[in-house]
Amino acid sequence: MAKMGSRKHLKRYKSPKHWPIHPKEDKWTVKPAAGPHSIESSLPLLIVIRDILEIADNSREAKRILNNGEILVDGHVRKDYKFPVGFMDVIQIPKTGGNYRVLPDEKGRLVLHPIPEENVSFKLCKIEDKTIIKGGKTQLNLHDGKNCLSDESFSAGDVINLKLPEKEINDAIKFEEGNIGLVTGGKHIGEIGKIKEIIITKSARPNTAVIETAEKKTFLTLKDYVFVIGKEEPVISLPGGK
Repeated sequence: MAKMGSRKHLKRYKSPKHWPIHPKEDKWTVKPAAGPHSIESSLPLLIVIRDILEIADNSREAKRILNNGEILVDGHVRKDYKFPVGFMDVIQIPKTGGNYRVLPDEKGRLVLHPIPEENVSFKLCKIEDKTIIKGGKTQLNLHDGKNCLSDESFSAGDVINLKLPEKEINDAIKFEEGNIGLVTGGKHIGEIGKIKEIIITKSARPNTAVIETAEKKTFLTLKDYVFVIGKEEPVISLPGGK
């Protein structure tokens, strides 16, 4: 039993701090399945349904809701209660009319931000890198494990507006000065602002970016922490009405 528990479950005290569960309520909690997001940057669907949205009183009810095909992630029905959802994923619950985008709050916790029906048909995905595949086509490898083909000229760090669930590219936002960025890591996680300067180093030190907030305050963060979300203004709504 101990071996099965360690395989299928996770000790509560070892769960990520952003999970909304009490470490002393029980010894075990659900362990996310291998998927598009790591344990540290995701939430298992069971916790989303039972502990965050509270549309189920217990694990059994949550599993029944999932088995009935009532939960969609990025336009696809997901029935695995261990399925990990993470940054920018779109969650739909047609039965209740609830629509959400997974985003970080100012404390770095993943939250389910309510979005209107017209916003469920797209998702912003950051290009992590590119691969040339058979036939000379360019494959874009995205932050959430997805990939898609494109003939256009994109660079790592650019963000594409992806149509769901078809995975067709609607638009793109370049990682460049003047565009709006959301900080996804470090001490400024959850903050947004205009990219004032991109600092490229010629050493082993990481590249950085200077971000200017709406209050005209500036701060420095790692380039990899900046996720562009718009040109003149964000194309998505954000927690706290930002």
